Amino acid sequence: MIGTALTDLGLGFEVAFQQNNLLFCFLGVLFGNIVGVLPGMGVMAAISVLLPLTFAMKPVAAILMLAGIYYGAQYGGAICSILLNLPCHPPHAVTCLDGYPLTLQGRGASALGITMLSSFVGASFGITEMIFFAPVLVEVAFKFGPADICSLMLLGLLAGSTLAKSAPLKGVGMTVLGLLLGLAGTDVNTGETRFTFGFVELTDGVEIVALALGLFGIAEFLKSVNNVLPISATGTVVRLRDMVPRRDELRRAFPAMIRGTLIGSMCALIPGTGPTIASFVAYAAEKKISRNPEKFGHGAIEGVAAPEASTHSSVQGDFIPTMSLGIPGDSVMALILGALVIQGIQPGPQLIREHPDLFWGLIASFWIGNVLLLILNVPLIGIWVKLLKIPYRFLYPSALFFICIGVYSTTNDLFTVGEALAIGIGGYGLLQLGFHPAPILLGFVLGPRLEENFRRAMLISGGKLSVFVERPISATFLGLAALLLIVQVVLRIRLGRTAGLQDD
Repeated sequence: MIGTALTDLGLGFEVAFQQNNLLFCFLGVLFGNIVGVLPGMGVMAAISVLLPLTFAMKPVAAILMLAGIYYGAQYGGAICSILLNLPCHPPHAVTCLDGYPLTLQGRGASALGITMLSSFVGASFGITEMIFFAPVLVEVAFKFGPADICSLMLLGLLAGSTLAKSAPLKGVGMTVLGLLLGLAGTDVNTGETRFTFGFVELTDGVEIVALALGLFGIAEFLKSVNNVLPISATGTVVRLRDMVPRRDELRRAFPAMIRGTLIGSMCALIPGTGPTIASFVAYAAEKKISRNPEKFGHGAIEGVAAPEASTHSSVQGDFIPTMSLGIPGDSVMALILGALVIQGIQPGPQLIREHPDLFWGLIASFWIGNVLLLILNVPLIGIWVKLLKIPYRFLYPSALFFICIGVYSTTNDLFTVGEALAIGIGGYGLLQLGFHPAPILLGFVLGPRLEENFRRAMLISGGKLSVFVERPISATFLGLAALLLIVQVVLRIRLGRTAGLQDD
């Protein structure tokens, strides 16, 4: 098994080192790094803006670039958190707790050095996990029937909607809305049009580019346009030699790094958790087992190493269920899943066998990209910090212009631009009401496949719903889904009781 994996990985490096693929891998991590530094420019918005460009690209180069943006943004986000106490992206919010106090103590450069090392260790473990775990998962997945796949997708949808945010019911509501949007268009079985409301342009369904750019481009920019304050980047000069951690810092950070990596890799295998939850779990666990928990929040180097390693391990591991099962781990993975579908590639167990160049080339590019990120970040941190001085009033109209161009280029139809605008305004309204739109994309991508496998299971079983509990694999997934719902209900009841006691 190890020999086969190494042979396949050799094929992946051959693909990744091709001039075209290497160029787009570099552009992806570079753009992702910049996106990670800039507040208000989320990973979802960045990938959504660049998604139309992938239409004219080869599949391997397109996925390598989008993946590079995803994990490249994690490196850039840590810089703002540590030097400026500015969590530009959710996974790095917990890094501020100890990263910024270290900067105030004059040890910000050392904290950045630990961050770079933790990120590389966590990412390397996540890549190794993908090399050996994904092929095994594929072998198991080939034994799945339609009922099993349907139950697995139901578990993924529930996990993505209930675990991603603090309000599970809101997440479930957004997932259902995504499912309904995914059903719009022509029914492949009967040829009947559904949810088109008389618009001929909707017979092919809602465009995923319009949905992504509307929800994570227009809506997010509308939300941020009056909320991004000017940032002072004074006092953030970082010298290269200061980034080398002291021996005592390495001794304390290394065990935390390993523990954070393991937590992140486990969280990656649970759909819906993502790097944000992984980073908070790693920080809480590190504080719990520490002999000096009172130091956390006041500049504990372990409070930087553990969450950063966990974040990057989770980011790389998120590709395992996405590529091998076709089940996105979070909303970013759902968008990358959509990019695969656009390229005519069906994610799932057959992907590794039918497109080995894509799968193993992607894995090899992870290591190449993480090395490139180390090379980019260490000498260019000063430049990344200066990017924060760019006024948001310049970024906002430029981003909207590229969104309009990108949406129009997908169909050469102004209706799609109006579609994205309507979705964006609706998404902004949802954000104002406290509904995060990320689960919509999850439901939109999985909805048609869930319906297809449900119908297939019903045809095979003669319309008997009992098939979902008669098959052991399906029954296991349904049991996990029920357990997830019970846990969420219990947690909400406990939180309600705690709030009531505090009010008394």
